[in-house]
Amino acid sequence: MELKLHGARRVTIVAWKALKESHGSVVFMSGSAALDPKPAFAAVAATNAAITALAKAFAEQGIKDGVQVNSIVPGAVMTERRRSFLEHWASAHDMSVEEATKQFPEKSEISRYGRPEEIADLLAFMVSPAAKWMTGTAVRMDGGEIKGI
Repeated sequence: MELKLHGARRVTIVAWKALKESHGSVVFMSGSAALDPKPAFAAVAATNAAITALAKAFAEQGIKDGVQVNSIVPGAVMTERRRSFLEHWASAHDMSVEEATKQFPEKSEISRYGRPEEIADLLAFMVSPAAKWMTGTAVRMDGGEIKGI
């Protein structure tokens, strides 16, 4: 919470004057647990939900100041953090990391893990002139993991 939520909030506050002068963009990174919280990951879910709310709150001020603010809600992207999660998940479920890596997409009903480059491509679009009218929006990119609307 301190690093992900408050760190993002503090950096944005410090940068706001420059963002306002340049009509810049901010994209916060949330996570799919915000939309599908589970008891074992309640703190992560609450932090991610707070990030999404933070983006919405900054977006309201951004409309007045000419600063675009959105958030991305990624699903299971294969990063070092995901690998670490899978190591813990594997040991908690008495299986190998290879088995856990294979089973997680199946259990989550997704075809594969996302790639960091795919999230980067989305982010590049969100700060491009083509998306300038989009603000206050949380964009989900999760391979269909979250089944709710």
